[in-house]
Amino acid sequence: MITASDLRPGATVERDGDLFEVIDFSHMKQGRGTAVVRAKLRNVTTGAVTDETFRPEEKFGKVRIERTEAQLLYKDGDNYVVMDNTTFDQITLSPEQLGSGVDYLKENDNLFLLRFDDRVLGVDMPTTVVLEVTESEPGFKGDTANASFKPAVVETGLAVDVPLFVNQGDLIRVDTRTGRYVERA
Repeated sequence: MITASDLRPGATVERDGDLFEVIDFSHMKQGRGTAVVRAKLRNVTTGAVTDETFRPEEKFGKVRIERTEAQLLYKDGDNYVVMDNTTFDQITLSPEQLGSGVDYLKENDNLFLLRFDDRVLGVDMPTTVVLEVTESEPGFKGDTANASFKPAVVETGLAVDVPLFVNQGDLIRVDTRTGRYVERA
């Protein structure tokens, strides 16, 4: 059990049978009154975000989220089939569970499953992925004193702004947190 004053962003707690991830946290002490803890919580199951106020001594159940490595095997209709690299179990994930990861994943890519009580809560993507440019206009010579970018489409269908020297067929590294070009691979 942890108290409300021990909450920190990124922590996951259990309250009334539901799992909540702490997004934001502040401890406030008012002039004559008692201290309060304000927290922005995201329900892990539904994704709903709420702002709540607690007394610092209120207690929550601490939750341990397991992080296991997995590999994307193939896409089955709208769902994705991944294999846990330690147990070799195959797990079917919905696009909602993958979140923005669907824009970056291709077959045989590795990712991390976030689990609680044998239930997959979501995935944790690698920071960068290498993708092939499938559509891009040829670069043109001109004013390159400032950084110039052009649109390109990668093999997963994601549109990325790339420098003028990147051509169709090139491998590029893309940041999965921002969706931006990092470097040529």
